Amino acid sequence: MTLWEASQVPVVTPDLCDQFPDVVVVEPGFRNYGGVSAFGGEVVTVKCFEDNSVVRAQVGLPGKGRVLVVDGGGSRRAALLGDMLAAQAASNGWAGLIINGCIRDVDVIGQTQLGVQALGTHPRRTEKRNQGDLDVPVTFGGVTFRPGQFVYADNNGIILSERPLTGT
Repeated sequence: MTLWEASQVPVVTPDLCDQFPDVVVVEPGFRNYGGVSAFGGEVVTVKCFEDNSVVRAQVGLPGKGRVLVVDGGGSRRAALLGDMLAAQAASNGWAGLIINGCIRDVDVIGQTQLGVQALGTHPRRTEKRNQGDLDVPVTFGGVTFRPGQFVYADNNGIILSERPLTGT
């Protein structure tokens, strides 16, 4: 199965949990904000705190159906994603973003063909200090995400797998 095919598997996390008991479930607390409510794909990780410079750089690259998992340290003092970066991610083929932090421009993001889950919203943008790490293990929601794993998200929750789930 190609990465693109893996990102096209219908995502119903309860069914995937039933079918694949080895998946790991992320603790509840994330909310769906994107125009695509169910999404999944290969994990790319970013670790940053109140600085979305690395997020900005990544969404400018071809997403190839992957999911950008952003550990923003759970900060609720600034938004790591707004409408312009969400539009760029969608146009570059990212399946979605999961953000341990806040986003803004939620009305526009809700109309964008992109999966977006985050802890909440905040109207203030981040500072730009060019700080952050790419492709490192990140831990939040009781789970450690590693580049190359597969994540699936919908209104029921977020699950993580070591391999792509076929849905068959």
